[in-house]
Amino acid sequence: MAKTGLLSSDPTLRARAVELKKELQRLVRTIVDDEDYTVQSVDLAKDTLCALRQLKLSKQSTAATATTTASSFKLHEAVSCPDEFKCPLSKELMRDPVILASGQTYDRPFIQKWLNEGNRTCPRTQQVLSHTLLTPNYLILDMISQWCKSQGIELPNPVMNGKEEGVTGEERDHFFSLLEKLTAALPEQKKAAKELRMLTKRMPSFRALFGESVDAIPQLLTPISGSKSQGVHPDLQEDVITTLLNLSIHDSNKKLVAETPAVIPLLMEALRSETIEIRCNAAAALFTLSALDSNKALIGKSGALKPLIDLLDEGHPLAMKDVASAIFNLCIIHENKARAVRDGAVGVILIKIMDGVLVDELLAILAMLSTHQRAIEEIGELGGVPCLLQIIRESNCERNKENCIAILHTVCLNDRTKWKALKEEESTHGTISKLAQDGTSRAKRKASGILERLRRAVNITHTA
Repeated sequence: MAKTGLLSSDPTLRARAVELKKELQRLVRTIVDDEDYTVQSVDLAKDTLCALRQLKLSKQSTAATATTTASSFKLHEAVSCPDEFKCPLSKELMRDPVILASGQTYDRPFIQKWLNEGNRTCPRTQQVLSHTLLTPNYLILDMISQWCKSQGIELPNPVMNGKEEGVTGEERDHFFSLLEKLTAALPEQKKAAKELRMLTKRMPSFRALFGESVDAIPQLLTPISGSKSQGVHPDLQEDVITTLLNLSIHDSNKKLVAETPAVIPLLMEALRSETIEIRCNAAAALFTLSALDSNKALIGKSGALKPLIDLLDEGHPLAMKDVASAIFNLCIIHENKARAVRDGAVGVILIKIMDGVLVDELLAILAMLSTHQRAIEEIGELGGVPCLLQIIRESNCERNKENCIAILHTVCLNDRTKWKALKEEESTHGTISKLAQDGTSRAKRKASGILERLRRAVNITHTA
C-alpha cells in the first residue's frame, strides 16, 4: 500500500517542495562554487530555505490526522474489495472517486498528480483528453461507502489540496459562462473580464480552474488578441492583464501561462500601454512568471527585456519596483544578462542610481550585469566609477557598499585607465581602505584586492 503522508498524497505540495529544493540546490551551488557570490544569492537561499521549512511544518501539522484516518483505512487490506472500487493508478480503494473526460474513474489525488505532470491523456485508455476537469463520481462513492460500512471499515475523508479544492459545479459552470462572454459584445466582455479579475484575486480555486482546461487562457485573451488588440478598451485590457497576473501567482499555473503562445507578446504590448496600471501589472506578471528558470529563458528570448528597460527609463514611481524586480529575476540566467546589456540596461540603471532612484535594487542588478564584459566597459565610459565610489563613501547600507566595491573590483581588473580615479579616491578619502577594514567579508576581500593592485601599480612605476 502507498504511503499515507501528506507529501505523497498531495501532488501540489510535493511539486512545490521539489521546486523549492531545486532552487535551493542551485543557489547553494552558486554560493559554494563562485568566489564572487552576491549577498542577494545568500538572501534568496535563506528565503527559499524558510519556505521549505514552512512547507515541512505545514505537512507535519496534518500528519497526525492523516495517520489516524489511515490506520482504520488499512483494515481493508485484510478484506478483498471489489476491483471497481480500486483506483486504476494506485490499485487501492478510492477515497475520492472522480470521472476523467475519457469517462474513466480514478481516485482524485492520483489522477491529479498525473495531470500536474503535464499528461493530457487517459492513463487507462490513452485517449487524448478534451479537458482536464475532474467530476466527482457520487454513485461510486456511495457504493464504496456502503461496502465499507458492511465490512466495518471507516472510509477516511478525501485528501484535499488545500484552498484549491471546493469549487462547486455551479461555480464551474459560471466560470465557463464568463469565458464564453469574452467573445460577446463589448459590454458583456467588460463585465465578464471584471468578474474574472475579482474572482481570481479572491479565490485560489478559480486560479486553479484555468489550469484544468487547455482553452481557458486563450479564451481569456480573446478580447485583446489579434487585430482587436489595437482598439481594445483600456479597462478591458487592464482587467485581462491583471487576471493574467493573478493566475501567474498560482505556482501550478506559471509554466502553463508563460507557454501559452499569446501571453508573453501581449504582456510586452501591455508594457507600452498608455495606462500606468496596465504597465505595472504587466511588469508584475513577468516578474512572477520568471520565478521558473524555464520561463526566464522563454521571456528573455521573446524580447521582453527591452520594453522593461524602456519602462524603467521612463521612471514612473508606480512601476519602478515591479520593473526592477522583473529585470533582476530575468538576469539571473547568463543569456539574459547579455540581452539586458545589449538593450541599454547599464546606461538606464546608472542614470537612475545617480538620480538617487531605487538605488538598492538597481545596484543589485548592476552588480549582476557586471560579470558581462560590455557592461564593465559601459560603466567606465558612462561615469560609473565616481558614482560608485561616492555611494561607498556616503551610504549606510552595507549591501550597497558591497555591490559597489564588487563592481569596482571587476572594473579594476579590466580597465587600467580607471586606476587613476581609484588612487585619487584613496588618497583623498581613504574610502577603499575603510571598506577593507569595516565592510562585509566579501566587501573586505574585494577592497583588499583593489588596494593590492594599486600598490603593485605604484611599485612598478617607482621601479621603472
